[in-house]
Amino acid sequence: MAWFKRQTEKISEFAPPEERTVKTEGIFVKCENEDCGATIYRKDLKDNFNVCPTCGYHFRLSARERLQLLFDEGKYEERDADIGPTDPLNFVDKAPYIERLKKAQKATGLLDALITGAGNLGGRPIIICAMEFNFIGGSMGSVVGEKITLAIEHCLEKRMPLIIVSCSGGARMQEGALSLMQMAKISAALARLDDARLPYLSLMTHPTTGGVTASFAMLGDMNIAEPGAIIGFAGARVIEQTIRQKLPKGFQRSEFLLEHGMLDAVVDRRKLRDFLINALTFTGPDQ
Repeated sequence: MAWFKRQTEKISEFAPPEERTVKTEGIFVKCENEDCGATIYRKDLKDNFNVCPTCGYHFRLSARERLQLLFDEGKYEERDADIGPTDPLNFVDKAPYIERLKKAQKATGLLDALITGAGNLGGRPIIICAMEFNFIGGSMGSVVGEKITLAIEHCLEKRMPLIIVSCSGGARMQEGALSLMQMAKISAALARLDDARLPYLSLMTHPTTGGVTASFAMLGDMNIAEPGAIIGFAGARVIEQTIRQKLPKGFQRSEFLLEHGMLDAVVDRRKLRDFLINALTFTGPDQ
């Protein structure tokens, strides 16, 4: 039974309908940081890379916004956009899995929770994979695993570096063990990339949890995160209930992980592109 399929419909058919708003609606945005709550002019927020100019809170970016931010001039070629999910387990919880997929596809304009882009970063050819949290919580199913593996294989063929931007709740429960298998599949492919001495930079954004953290997100030659991102395997409440202890303040936040040696750097989004370019330069010239 196929775990994914090549989609024949055009992606544009899944594009969400245009939003209808009056001219005064949505001009201002309230900062989501509870300690801030500043009212921000939406254009100022966009010009500031969706970072609150008052407190530095990083608003979540979509996968397409992320790729436009990182690639030179925001230009890239999307790869493997026609790979779509199936429902191999005929899974039903509160709703059939196939209905959840259709709803997510309509809302995001994507077939699944990851976009692969090919382009340049600092003039250097590169592949960047970005996860879309608005697609079933950015969960990792068979399609996500296949697209990342194909991206790695392309990097091996063309001797290019790889960046994966994680934003995920973890493995996709509706695909059961097939989803968990993607952890080993991607990790094995990354081992080949390492053997070929090709750089892989892992960028973790809010949130990066579950099976994504337990596999490719923590396997980078450099593990980088945005400020304030929650990064971990199990949730904090689950851990507290298991060990029966109160967790320290800031536990699972990117700054806490950096302090305890789990990350190499925490980088403000406004400085991220330059940081990644320098990091790639440090790995050596084009292969």
